Amino acid sequence: MTHLQLLRAKDYPRMPWKNGGGFTEEITRDAGEGLDGFGWRLSIADIEESGGFSTFAGYQRIITVLQGDGMRLLVDGQASRPLLPFDAFAFNGESQVSCKLLGGAIRDFNLIYAPQRYRARLQWFDGTSRIFSSASTVLLFAASGQVEVSASGQAKQQLGLYDCLHLEGNDGLLGLDVQGRFCLIELMPR
Repeated sequence: MTHLQLLRAKDYPRMPWKNGGGFTEEITRDAGEGLDGFGWRLSIADIEESGGFSTFAGYQRIITVLQGDGMRLLVDGQASRPLLPFDAFAFNGESQVSCKLLGGAIRDFNLIYAPQRYRARLQWFDGTSRIFSSASTVLLFAASGQVEVSASGQAKQQLGLYDCLHLEGNDGLLGLDVQGRFCLIELMPR
């Protein structure tokens, strides 16, 4: 039986970055406390100035700009392409990473996961979408002011900006009908 939890952006706990350079709003995670022990974690961060990123040894990271002009990352000495809104970029959590903002402050969206514990897939959608997933954990993150979600066997859900629908324990083929701009994250234990 799939368990559904609607997480509201206004309730996300705010915590300092590992390197002390800013703050993150944690959306959800699989386990652990603080910055340790999780197998996967979703968060939003506000980046107000160019600078270094925290390292997460043993993890893979996927970052997406949500608001602002964008940024360019320097990952282990290699410059990324310009990262503009809703353009996901993956890198190793152990890498030395810094960012150069392309304009003013930005807000970004982060998936950090342990690849030895989980397989992950992250995709952005906009408009009306019919999606099927067999992942045991499915997360749907609303990136527009109104996202409507109908999931197999569940009541219709209305998500506001940055709300997240967390479906856990899926053991079949889950069908989702979604309207709006959103990110679909699928996580499967190894």
